[in-house]
Amino acid sequence: MSRFIVRRFLSVIPTFLIIVTLSFFLIRLAPGGPFAREKKIPPEILANIMHKYHMDEPLINQYFRYVGDVLHFDLGPSFRYKDHTVNELLGAAFPVSITLGVVSLGLAVFFGTLVGIISALRQNKWQDYAAMSVAVLGISIPLFVVGPILMLVFALKLKWLPTSGWINSRAGWTTIIMPSMTLMLPYFAYIARMSRGSIIEVLRSDYVRTARAKGLKETVVIRKHVLKGAMLPIVTYLGPAFSGIITGSVVVEQIFVVPGIGKIFVQSALNRDYTVIMGDVIVYSIILITANFVVDILYGLLDPRISYK
Repeated sequence: MSRFIVRRFLSVIPTFLIIVTLSFFLIRLAPGGPFAREKKIPPEILANIMHKYHMDEPLINQYFRYVGDVLHFDLGPSFRYKDHTVNELLGAAFPVSITLGVVSLGLAVFFGTLVGIISALRQNKWQDYAAMSVAVLGISIPLFVVGPILMLVFALKLKWLPTSGWINSRAGWTTIIMPSMTLMLPYFAYIARMSRGSIIEVLRSDYVRTARAKGLKETVVIRKHVLKGAMLPIVTYLGPAFSGIITGSVVVEQIFVVPGIGKIFVQSALNRDYTVIMGDVIVYSIILITANFVVDILYGLLDPRISYK
């Protein structure tokens, strides 16, 4: 197991390098630039700006310079936010997106697993049909529709929750309720359907029938025998789900004016702020790679039948 962890960790390095390389050159090939304005900048001033940020050098030199800075944990200065580095901008916004993502994924796992268990134990009954209908709606309705509907109902009509903001504002923790509900909905739906199918499959297995034949209580059978085996597909899904819920927060952060990295990513894309875009890509990549790495390890710990050679 330890050898697998070391090999899996070493495989992260070329993966990360490929992502950085492709992102760097694709962004530079895109039309426009960080210093493009409606009002044309005098050539002398533009030349000085390009020289200051080393953008007058050959592209390959810029690439190696950037990779060297990244290896020293320096994501460079922002081209559009004066006197701010990418590290400062992302450092302030990253905890916001992580908090929103962790809360949303936690709610999705808890309620999705709970609904999946109820549906599996009440298969082909009204509880099953009702739960799966909600799951289908959660998968079908996009976030940019769910968010405004929740805002209309709970903020404008009922006036229970604030329309926007974050937990450091006057409204406090109530500001996270609607964004987390919106963000968790599709993941709740997928986990509910996945856990239902997995639990039904495990319930029909031989070792569960043996446990019941021994006279064990149904709650013990479900808790100790069924759930452990049925959670494997969900654990596998949590890796891409966690990274997806962070990257998917771009839409939610725009709707509810949440000051996370998703909001910065949209603004930097509009501004052609190369370094901020690259910083966002690197952060999202690290989240995805780390989540998949952790899931691989957890999968091996949960299922003793799996051995890494």
